[in-house]
Formats: sequence, C-alpha cells, structure tokens
Amino acid sequence: MAVAETIWDNVKQVFVAVVLALIIKTSIVEAYKIPTSSMEDTLLVGDFLLANKFIYGARVPLVNWRLPAIREPERGDVIIFTFPGDGVTKYIKRCIGLPGDTIEVKDKVLYVNREEFPLPEHAKFVDTSMNGNQNVKPRGFGGMNSRDNFGPYVVPPNSYFMMGDNRDNSYDSRFWNSVPKDLILGEAIMIHWSWDDEKYQSPEVSVSDPLSVPRLFIYNAVHFVQKVRWVRLFDLIS
Repeated sequence: MAVAETIWDNVKQVFVAVVLALIIKTSIVEAYKIPTSSMEDTLLVGDFLLANKFIYGARVPLVNWRLPAIREPERGDVIIFTFPGDGVTKYIKRCIGLPGDTIEVKDKVLYVNREEFPLPEHAKFVDTSMNGNQNVKPRGFGGMNSRDNFGPYVVPPNSYFMMGDNRDNSYDSRFWNSVPKDLILGEAIMIHWSWDDEKYQSPEVSVSDPLSVPRLFIYNAVHFVQKVRWVRLFDLIS
C-alpha cells in the first residue's frame, strides 16, 4: 500500500510539474533560436533568447483565451510573431509602425508619420558600393515599391509594421505588409545562450554514417570555449 501511495504521489508531482511548465512556456516565457541574419547585429544567428509572452496578453493553453495585456506593442520593441504568410513560422522583427501610422522609406531612410525614424544601435546596411556608400535600388517598374523605396503606407487597425535591423537583408513588412495583433506572441527580452557555428563549423551529420554523431559531439566539445559567444550571454535586448 505504501509503495502504491509513493508511486501515486510521484506521478502527481510529475503531472503538476509538466502542467506548470506548459503554462509557463505557452503563457509567460518561451525560448527561441535565431535562425537568420535579418536582425543583425542586434541578434545573431545562433542566439537563443527568452521572450515575455505575458506583456501583450498571453494566451491561455487549450482554451486559447487571451489575457489582458500589460501594455500594447510600442515602436522599437523587438517582437516575436507568427508569420502572416503561412500562420505557422515564427518571425522576429522590430516594431516600426503602430495602427494608423504612415510608413515611408526614401532611399533607405525610414520615416514614420513624416519624421525620420532613428536607426537602432546595432542596425546595419550591407549593400554598399566599392567606396562604402550605400547602394540604393530604385522604385520598381511602374512606380511600385522596392526594398529601398517604400510607401507611403498606412498601417491598418489592430496591426503593426515590422522591419529587421539588417535593413538590406530582411524579409519584412515592406514585402508582406503588417502583422495583425492576434499573431503577436511576445517581446524578446534577453539572450540566454549564443552559439557561433561559423568560426569552427560543425561537421555534418549523416544517416548513412553512424560515426557522424559522435564526431559532431567530440568536435563541438573540443571547440566549446571558442564557439560560445560568452560576451552575449544574458544580454538584454533593445
């Protein structure tokens, strides 16, 4: 009897722990990995970050209710959201425009409500000429928008205009318009881990090569100190 009670107590504890973990993950804080360079140099490929899902109104698991928001998204927030194009993929960009804002890009310079929007501290333009000046692509055929010349565009109600800090290499609202509020998941708050796989690129893993997994493990263990971006750990995102 005592053994059965002990097992049942352990099962209950594990169940409670799993439920709490799911609630925290889906409603309060969640971890994300940066897979692309669109937010360089604010966020780098291989950064692992934590997002506050509570601030904009977290969704309650299973019933999909949204709790009251602490505040609405603001210009300059680094936001994680579901890509409107497929409703599945998670994107991370900087919020540039709020509902009703007029967005315009003229020769790479961003204007919000006819005022120049300041560049984030680590934003960059990588499309340059031989002398280092920024190359500017003209408007598309027939006056249509391009990456470097966009708008004017008025952000729809309950929507937000997003752009990457790596302005020349970001697939963002200039190409697919705004993000509805219902697709916003949370605000990026801190880098908790950062792994650089470019300096010492990990060997490939192959199903046909059973030794590829231990080879990968050994290689990363040997170069562990060099591959971790120690200075980025626990950096707050701004």
